[in-house]
Amino acid sequence: MTLTGFIIFLVIGAVAGWIAGQIMRGGGFGLAGNIVVGVIGALIGGWLFGVLGIAVGGLIGSIVAAVVGAIILLALLRLIRRV
Repeated sequence: MTLTGFIIFLVIGAVAGWIAGQIMRGGGFGLAGNIVVGVIGALIGGWLFGVLGIAVGGLIGSIVAAVVGAIILLALLRLIRRV
């Protein structure tokens, strides 16, 4: 992975984490928190979309997959906190 690819990956993670934070609890987690949530969400979303046979491409597709994964991550964390 090149430096440019890595920076784009972090930006997608930050955007996805922020969007998921807005949807799930009405606020973000700060820049570092958004990046972490978004990156983990990107891994979850990419895996899930692959299993379901949904092909995503380009910047928008990557953000959508990362947001879906981040929402799933936040929902699971919310369930774990309640228990």
